[in-house]
Amino acid sequence: MAFWNRRKSLESVSTRQSHSTLRPTLGWPHLLSLGIGGIVGTGIYTLIGVGAGLAGPAVIISFVVAGLVCACAALAYTEMSTMMPMAGSAYTYSYVALGELPAWFVGWTLILEYTVVCSVVAVGWSGYAGGFIRALGVGIPDALLAGPAAGGVINLPAIVIALAVAGLLALGSKESATVNLILVFVKLIALATFVALAIPAFNAGNFEPFAPHGFGATEIDGAKYGMMGAAAVIFFAFYGFDAVSTAAEEAKDPGRDLKIGIIGSMLACTLIYMVVAAAAIGSTRTEALAASPEPLAMVLRGLDHPAAAKFIGLAAIVALPTVIMAFMYGQSRIFFVMARDGLLPQRLSVVSEKSGTPVLMTMITGVIVAIIAGFLPLQRIAEVANAGTLVAFIAVAVCMLVLRNQAPNAPRPFRTPAYTVVAWAAIAGCAYLFVSLPGVTKLTFLIWNAIGILVYFVYARYQSALARA
Repeated sequence: MAFWNRRKSLESVSTRQSHSTLRPTLGWPHLLSLGIGGIVGTGIYTLIGVGAGLAGPAVIISFVVAGLVCACAALAYTEMSTMMPMAGSAYTYSYVALGELPAWFVGWTLILEYTVVCSVVAVGWSGYAGGFIRALGVGIPDALLAGPAAGGVINLPAIVIALAVAGLLALGSKESATVNLILVFVKLIALATFVALAIPAFNAGNFEPFAPHGFGATEIDGAKYGMMGAAAVIFFAFYGFDAVSTAAEEAKDPGRDLKIGIIGSMLACTLIYMVVAAAAIGSTRTEALAASPEPLAMVLRGLDHPAAAKFIGLAAIVALPTVIMAFMYGQSRIFFVMARDGLLPQRLSVVSEKSGTPVLMTMITGVIVAIIAGFLPLQRIAEVANAGTLVAFIAVAVCMLVLRNQAPNAPRPFRTPAYTVVAWAAIAGCAYLFVSLPGVTKLTFLIWNAIGILVYFVYARYQSALARA
């Protein structure tokens, strides 16, 4: 077959090579915490303020819209991951349903998404950690707390956390997932504390006017305002459940564990976001939320709970590494599977006999994230992670439709109800949110994928395991 319709068979996806087989060590609690750890992080701590500035109190509806779109995508991910319980997520599904070139496009897009998210969160964590270190009375030069683009020399804390998470992941999937489970529990306690202290100050008047910028997406000075404009940004706060699908090959019981991990994390996080957003807006005007880089801590200080505000800040230091862990885990597995397929150097797909993880690929991922976080400017490119995720979600929904038609009798431990409606809702919703992104974000996304197509035709097209076969 030619490269444009060269694809894997469903049977081949389940064939594992001895030197690159991942060890099934994860149960549903690990996968559920991986999803919650990836979703509940930067978004809940900062994007409530950003969304409030774009949509006003209607940001609550923005959370609903983004959550519904992600819920449709999550159902498609659940069907595909239980049908093909192998690492690779959207990349693997696309290789089977759509062919090698679309799979490369999706994989290349996921590489950008996961790397950027890890780097952005590492820089965000560095900001919290630097402040905490100084509060302890430890002197650290400003030049070591920011990269050159931010007026420093090197963002040392960001590099340290990126390499530390990579090292933990290299030790073993079960070990790192257990640590993640503990950290997720800590940040959920912090959010529950915030809601308990903010709800008594609830004032319905803070929800007027409800939608000062309308319900659409209007671009003003490069930013999209309105409920849908906010939804396109808030979408960043919801994805992370897709990292669970990259763990399919390491699930003990994929048919059960993946369903609980993907759908459970989406339902839990949507409820958490709605409750926290309602408590924040009900106790503080949206103008104040939008003006603060740490809106939750700001709300508690305004309500005369300084100790709780410090606890929220400390919880952020705990919370953000779980986001890095979830996305770096997903990134390393995407790299790993693309290498196993020959689209990247195959020696990168070797699995350690001791830990059962792709140690070399994991550490390379950590080094790349550390370099980007430590030295490069991220403000512009960070938004492109949303574009990449939206495209991946569309691809998975399309794969579900294609395989329902091409392989209707294939075993499906989970079957998406009303799959046609769900798939087209995911496609249409993600497409609309993509259009709602700023123009510079879409341009950056196109440039990245133009580079990816060049790499494919120069290298991957000829090195592909299917091509050589």
